[in-house]
Amino acid sequence: QVQLVESGGGLVQAGDSLRLSCAASGRSFSRSLMGWFRQAPGKAREFVAAIRWSGDNTYYSDSVNGRFTISRDNTKNTQYLQMNSLKPEDTAVYYCAAKGGDFYFNPRSGYDYWGQGTQVTVSS
Repeated sequence: QVQLVESGGGLVQAGDSLRLSCAASGRSFSRSLMGWFRQAPGKAREFVAAIRWSGDNTYYSDSVNGRFTISRDNTKNTQYLQMNSLKPEDTAVYYCAAKGGDFYFNPRSGYDYWGQGTQVTVSS
């Protein structure tokens, strides 16, 4: 059974940093595009960041570009999201996602596997 398990969420103040982790099990994602999404209360889920299997190519939404960094460790089947300079508008449930392969032509959609999410709350 394939599982993606997020961790690292929490309550922080504006300007603080958090690092989310997503540990995958049940299959290897070392050759897959992986990404992060988030969903704030009352809003649709939105793309945050994605990374190709090699780690050489990354993609970010405009709202987090320059503040968030996505990375991965294929030896651990794990990806990360380093979030700096957090803002109250970053408050959301953050979801880890993965595709079945390195389908990078549209990194903002088409994911096959999803985690359960981890809450990030940023107070002002």
